[in-house]
Amino acid sequence: MIQTCNLVPRCILQHTSPHHLLPILLLLLRTWWGSCHPQCLDYKPPFEPRQPLAFCKEYSKFGCCDVEKDEEISGRFYNIMENFDHSGYAACGKYVRSILCQECSPYAAHLYDAEDADTPMRALPGLCGDYCSDYWRQCRYTLSLLLEDVGNSQQFANLTATIEEDHRRFCEFLVLKDKEYCYPSVLTNAELNANLGLLNEDPEGCLELCLQEVANGLRNPVAMIHADDGTHRFFVAEQLGYVWVYLANGSRIDRPFLNLTKAVLTSPWAGDERGFLCIALHPRFTTVRKAYVYYSVSVKKEERIRISEFTVSAHDDNQLDHSSERTILEVVEPASNHNGGQLLFGHDGYLYIFIGDGGRAGDPFGKFGNSQNKSTLLGKVLRVDVDFNDNSAPYSIPSDNPFLGEKEARPEVYAYGVRNMWRCSIDRGDPVTTEGRGRMLCGDVGQNKYEEVDLIVKGGNYGWRAKEGFSCYDRKLCQNSSLDDVLPIFAYPHKLGKSVTGGYIYRGCQMPNLNGLYIFGDFMSGRLMSLRENVTTGEWQYNEICMGRDQTCRFPKLINSYYKYIISFAEDEAGELYFLATGVPSATARGGVIYKIVDPSRRAPPGKCSIKPSPVKIKGKLIHFHPKEGKRKIAKTPTITTPSSGRHGRPLQYPPMFKRPRGRGRGQGYKKARGGWRLWVGSVRLVSAEGLPDRGRVEIFIRGQWGTVCDDLFTIKSGSVVCRQLGFSTALAVMKRAVLGEADDSVRIFLDDVECEGGERSLLECKRSRVGKHNCSHAEDVGVICDSDCINDY
Repeated sequence: MIQTCNLVPRCILQHTSPHHLLPILLLLLRTWWGSCHPQCLDYKPPFEPRQPLAFCKEYSKFGCCDVEKDEEISGRFYNIMENFDHSGYAACGKYVRSILCQECSPYAAHLYDAEDADTPMRALPGLCGDYCSDYWRQCRYTLSLLLEDVGNSQQFANLTATIEEDHRRFCEFLVLKDKEYCYPSVLTNAELNANLGLLNEDPEGCLELCLQEVANGLRNPVAMIHADDGTHRFFVAEQLGYVWVYLANGSRIDRPFLNLTKAVLTSPWAGDERGFLCIALHPRFTTVRKAYVYYSVSVKKEERIRISEFTVSAHDDNQLDHSSERTILEVVEPASNHNGGQLLFGHDGYLYIFIGDGGRAGDPFGKFGNSQNKSTLLGKVLRVDVDFNDNSAPYSIPSDNPFLGEKEARPEVYAYGVRNMWRCSIDRGDPVTTEGRGRMLCGDVGQNKYEEVDLIVKGGNYGWRAKEGFSCYDRKLCQNSSLDDVLPIFAYPHKLGKSVTGGYIYRGCQMPNLNGLYIFGDFMSGRLMSLRENVTTGEWQYNEICMGRDQTCRFPKLINSYYKYIISFAEDEAGELYFLATGVPSATARGGVIYKIVDPSRRAPPGKCSIKPSPVKIKGKLIHFHPKEGKRKIAKTPTITTPSSGRHGRPLQYPPMFKRPRGRGRGQGYKKARGGWRLWVGSVRLVSAEGLPDRGRVEIFIRGQWGTVCDDLFTIKSGSVVCRQLGFSTALAVMKRAVLGEADDSVRIFLDDVECEGGERSLLECKRSRVGKHNCSHAEDVGVICDSDCINDY
């Protein structure tokens, strides 16, 4: 259960003396309202350490520390306790240990007010009132030792000297007002800890997951595959006929892996099922450098399905040799729909081809329809051997194909009675037990009432057109005692969706909670769904998947929305899962996005899932990825309209209670001009994902564009120059290491080594490096928090 904790931020007071240093820390300690959920200080979900912790033992099963972090905390503890004799150690050791170990708590982000990466973090974890009172009575003088590494040690020494004798102010500094989540209540709250680390479910049992956008601007992305060659590349096919190569870092090579746009039969019509539908790489791709594609083609005005083989270019590992195309198989399509469209290699090394029933409605072809007729390839799962075919026929028939000796049956047929299977996958098997390895699961699109998910077995009859899901469709065929059909593992009615998109069983490393969960969706309704097998009964339990609410997905790079039309699912080389969707289901519309599926409730321990992609030789240019989802729309202000410049930020906006601030001279660097305010060189702004007016990443306007400032040598004096230029009286804190947001690569870094005396009118007047010259990255973007209660009047 996710609870909501609402706190009102305290007013920030003047701080011209040590007695007024308290507001600075109150700012660093305050909690903005929001939902509370398990989260670590690195803004990621908690985990189970690979080895038990020796010091913070209570978090050995689930928390935010690995052994290295545990040892670091232990070292800090013993350094502090060196200041005590035996009696002091006995009295205060438990308090110091408990406070330090809250970095390992699964609720560390909430205890430290760090759930939002754009708001300041507390110096120490939030305590409960009674615990704080006990701490003050017995060990209040340890506060300065705990704080000595936070910020300016002398500044904190002055502060603690003023509050250690004052119980009220001492606990005002340390107490977290949320009584459910403060320490130690957070440990004993049965409701919070009952399902800690398990998949989040809403009251209706819907599994709450999050997404990460990994590619966009695609035209109906129909397939995503990997080469299993150590490079961790993935290959994305568009319905139009392009296949693109993406590197492990998300960059795309500008030259297509394959371009069949001149041959592929499709159209811009929304919902056209024809086109480039699938690609599969040979399972030994590093040595057998071949790819297989499935696409629609017109031959003498006759629509066909074509399965072709290509070889990799001898000059570029990221391109196929277009002249090497060899047709493996062609099947005439009597209609333009139900084209099937799946290719995959099983663990047996054979190529599986999934072909639709020929189209129209109700499989009206012949006495029993195409799907029940084993003499045609339509409505079938085919299995062929494409190895060692360079100097022979395009494929051979595996010796154990089920209908090899049956009169009039096509020898390629592996299973039959399918309508229009759209997206199938092979189970990698449990990573520990290998249970389930090699299973093949498919979504089969229904007719009028039901969609189904099938487990494909050799020789299986999947019932169409006699049955649709578990229900009879053609009653005469359905009542035939010789039907002997294989029932779906799951079927759902059209009130949930009208076009199933088959998915994958999760077997990756990063999200252990998802292991064994089959995730699939529906193209028409946009519904995400899941099945999990009960290995005892063999039954599959259904749960809908919904996007995490409130703060559940508030991790860096995560989002909780997606485009409706779910076209396909995918698995990368490491076993992580993705789905491909679009907002406009047309082969020519660039509305396609690839989303990675993320569990916000638990992750694998740090280091367990590390990968080192093999190097890839690139010819051509790399196009770097920039996410579009999750960027906030910026409301225009009456006088100033400036675009957002970074993935974590947006321009400064002034709420109604603030006057438009101005600094010295003719304002804050804005010049009154016809139609609005024009920027001066040296103007500054604070970029915040939340649009907060008093804090954010510092950006300066030079050469007609906004750029960032590095944090090297940047002090509170430099921060005050920025704040006064924006109309605030002074700066409360300087935040380094991009704590208040990191700009993306499209934003230039303008200033480095900025040293101000405090009286300058602009950062350009301070001692600094030459504009544009720097030795830093955006990971060192400086941020500033200004005194929002001290805004200069006009």
